[in-house]
Amino acid sequence: MDEETTVMRAVLLGPPGAGKGTQADLIQKRLGVPHISTGDLLRTAVGNRTELGVRAKGFMDEGKLVPDDLVIGLIRERLHDDAAEGFLLDGFPRNVSQGEALGELLEESGVELDHVVSIAVPVDELVGRMLGRGRSDDNEDTIRARLEVYRRETAPLCEYYRERGVLREVDGVGSPQEISRRILSHFDA
Repeated sequence: MDEETTVMRAVLLGPPGAGKGTQADLIQKRLGVPHISTGDLLRTAVGNRTELGVRAKGFMDEGKLVPDDLVIGLIRERLHDDAAEGFLLDGFPRNVSQGEALGELLEESGVELDHVVSIAVPVDELVGRMLGRGRSDDNEDTIRARLEVYRRETAPLCEYYRERGVLREVDGVGSPQEISRRILSHFDA
């Protein structure tokens, strides 16, 4: 399919194993908007030894979550770079306070989110997918613990965006192409 350029500001939400990264890559190729993954941003900043990267590395080396202010700083830099005309965020925001911070960042530029899509997948399906990846840290107990953290910290973000009228929920079971079509149908609406 030919890549088309689209001005769109969107967020993909979903639990670990829902396929956010896969979907973001497919949609980015289709629509030509930058895919912004906070994990990639952090790795790049650390690798380039930027001020924010050096600060973030200390937390990462200790196995801690990088504080919101550092992640928001990285997002701010990227939104003023190649993503000024549109983006697809994956992995940010992770909680309501990050969602509020994103809203403030966008407001500074006089723009709003166009779409927030939550990819819904049953827990047993998620566990099976993550066990199938064969990663050393993916055992059933750690997977279920990560899903509980998502339920507690990130799931309230869905309600936050639902109240603002921008949340769309998509069935995340099926082939990557089927799921991508479901997501894109909301972008066309």
